[in-house]
Amino acid sequence: MRSTTSKLTLAAATAAFLIGVAAPAFAQTEASAPAAATASQPLTKEQKAQAKAQAKAQRKAERKQARAKNNAELKKLEDAGYKPALNDPNYPQNLQDAQKKANAAAGASQ
Repeated sequence: MRSTTSKLTLAAATAAFLIGVAAPAFAQTEASAPAAATASQPLTKEQKAQAKAQAKAQRKAERKQARAKNNAELKKLEDAGYKPALNDPNYPQNLQDAQKKANAAAGASQ
């Protein structure tokens, strides 16, 4: 009985190890394949600078878009009666009430 248990434990540990080793190989996507193909060619300083500038511009645009979305949501809640600057002991309930009002108003306007 003890021998069977230890064999099963060894088999389970081996299977877990093999799955853990094989999983990263399957995690790669086709999108990462072209990057690996171009990695063999060294980039010039201008190309690196341009890529860095593009990445920075993209991050900036994403932050700006997220900020605009958050500000629009906050404005919608404030229009529904929520006051974020108010130090209110009923904070969660007031926010939830404003969310319900805003969602009801959005549903009625559609």
